[in-house]
Amino acid sequence: MLLKYLFIITLVILFVPPVRRFVFYLLVGRQLVKQQKQQGDIRGNARREGDVRVDTRPKGDNSRYNGGEYVDYEEVK
Repeated sequence: MLLKYLFIITLVILFVPPVRRFVFYLLVGRQLVKQQKQQGDIRGNARREGDVRVDTRPKGDNSRYNGGEYVDYEEVK
């Protein structure tokens, strides 16, 4: 009797797409959404590739900051 119910439930899960999506969401979906939000937060704070950030001289007279070095570069076309 129990085997019969398990078989019917398995068939419903396998062949009815809305039920399958719901079961997938219960098992995996919430964790997946949580991980995607974490990754989005981490990537949101990081700079994109190719972005340039220029550090300005720190405010205050007590700084030992003497400026940066000159870096040669080639213009790429």
